[in-house]
Amino acid sequence: MGALLIFTIYGIKTGIFTDRSRMEALVSGCGIYGPLFFVLIQIVQVVIPIIPGGITCAVGVVLFGAWEGLLYNYVGIVIGSFINFYLARRYGKCFVQSLVKEETYEKYAGWLERGKKFDRFFALAIFFPCAPDDFLCMLAGLTRMSWKKFSTIILLGKPASIAAYSLALVYAGTWMGGLLT
Repeated sequence: MGALLIFTIYGIKTGIFTDRSRMEALVSGCGIYGPLFFVLIQIVQVVIPIIPGGITCAVGVVLFGAWEGLLYNYVGIVIGSFINFYLARRYGKCFVQSLVKEETYEKYAGWLERGKKFDRFFALAIFFPCAPDDFLCMLAGLTRMSWKKFSTIILLGKPASIAAYSLALVYAGTWMGGLLT
């Protein structure tokens, strides 16, 4: 966790979390370590909401191509999701509430008392893009959901949503660029 914090501070100071071109330059300039740095960026964006995940997903596909970008996006997002689940399980409701807006917490907190219905809701939300996945992983950490069930949902549900999100953003950007030229 200490290395993640140091990398986060470095990323904020250098602007890699706020400037797509700086992020691309850093990752491209790292040679064979570029994928590792990119995975670290994905982990950070899941755990510490500095930059929208959609942007980093698109950057992954642009820098590494569709398949490798999907793989690196997946690895970083899955690791970040596991960290969020763990942190919520370890530090509880106050920790989760300190990281999200009160309205967001209240909007989804009702699902905590729904037992198995939360599990189904969580699985569907993870599968579809545009859900507040990072927050929902923390919310899942506040339930009785087992690590095994959480891992299964994340490992099986994330590829489809990451692929849809990543590729949609890249193709939308290409399409918009074509309109402007």
